[in-house]
Amino acid sequence: MLLAVDIGGTNTRLALYPLDAEEAEAKATATYASRDKAGPREVIEEFLDRSGLSATRAVLGVAGPVVGGRSPVTNLPWIVDEAELRHDLGLESVTLVNDLEALAAALPYLRPHDVVTISPGSPQAEGAIAILAPGTGLGEAFLVWGGSGYSARPSEGGHTDFAPRNEGEIGLLQYMGDRFSRVSYEHVCSGTAIPYVFDFLRRSGYAVPDRLEGELAEGNDKTPIIIDAALDDDRPCQICQATMRTFASMLGAEAGNLALKTLSTGGLYLGGGIPRRILPFLTDGPFLRAMRDKGHHAGLVTNIPVRVITCPEATLRGAAAIGLREFGAVPA
Repeated sequence: MLLAVDIGGTNTRLALYPLDAEEAEAKATATYASRDKAGPREVIEEFLDRSGLSATRAVLGVAGPVVGGRSPVTNLPWIVDEAELRHDLGLESVTLVNDLEALAAALPYLRPHDVVTISPGSPQAEGAIAILAPGTGLGEAFLVWGGSGYSARPSEGGHTDFAPRNEGEIGLLQYMGDRFSRVSYEHVCSGTAIPYVFDFLRRSGYAVPDRLEGELAEGNDKTPIIIDAALDDDRPCQICQATMRTFASMLGAEAGNLALKTLSTGGLYLGGGIPRRILPFLTDGPFLRAMRDKGHHAGLVTNIPVRVITCPEATLRGAAAIGLREFGAVPA
């Protein structure tokens, strides 16, 4: 069996795939809260023990830079090491890749119902494809055509310097600069960034409803509370809606930056846990406006198709694809 693992700052997903099937289908899956575990070995051993199955090989997509078969997980106190896991788990091989590289590898296997198109554009055959994934952090990657197919390339572009575009964002940069020694796009375009944007707007004069104050005081994770309130049409929350519009605009600006840097005329995909939850804020205005606001190259960016990946297991499926290719199997 092939063990596929998607290690994120919030959740770790695992699945087992047979290596000898013509069409691979996961035989066991599970999701664990990453911070409830001490490290990758603990979560893998628990998963294998509960499934009653065993693996001979593993591919892990990790939310962090992979250098020399080793990765510090960006938003977790974990170090993931190929050689250590291979030895400790008694596996024949362990392959470690960046999680966005794994997500990129999944694109050829996504079904129509796994994505939502928010801008059809005019894709160019064999054009590069970019991927932007705001979750706990902000992941970025891209695919390039190699003559017979696409190959995925990792990136740590989410950690580049945040460039504000208007007075409000200049104020946000100053606000974040008081809290971090350096402000990157991940600091303003990720799940962990949303409470900071909210607090900045509150300090700028937005009122916070009493009911929301209570929920925020009681909740350990403010991000889902703010998102849910922003999407609540029955009880509109102005500050939460403003938070998500500001977030969507900054995310759109960085999506356009990534599209220009990779010349992704084949398309741009949004992955991660945040985009599929905030679709109304991506399809209605600020995201696409900011993405296309690229001066002389506005027309180029406007022609790039934009799709949101709605399949939570996409990165896991991509990790499986990387491992299964070696054996001629086709990922489900």
